[in-house]
Amino acid sequence: MATTKTTKTTKKTKTKPATERAVLVTTAHRGVFFGYATKTDGETIELKRARLCVYWSADVRGFMGLASGGPTKSCKIGRAADIELRNVTAVLEVTEAAAKAWEASPWG
Repeated sequence: MATTKTTKTTKKTKTKPATERAVLVTTAHRGVFFGYATKTDGETIELKRARLCVYWSADVRGFMGLASGGPTKSCKIGRAADIELRNVTAVLEVTEAAAKAWEASPWG
């Protein structure tokens, strides 16, 4: 009796590298942060080149205005650092124009 040997073929799946995207993240401790993230699910998020909004002025029209238009000259934005945020309450997509404003925003 002849025996047959079966072989199992497996395909290697190529996964795309995670791409960074500009996001605004709020926390349960009232923090409002801008930065770049690859993964945004869960209560903990790692942000690269994160900046804290210490103060935003009325012309921004709320924290959602920071995501759509970015900070203005009268806002106070901290310097960039890599950070792990905990107790995340919201993640907002940031427009390209807003990201440029965040990057250019010096402490007022």
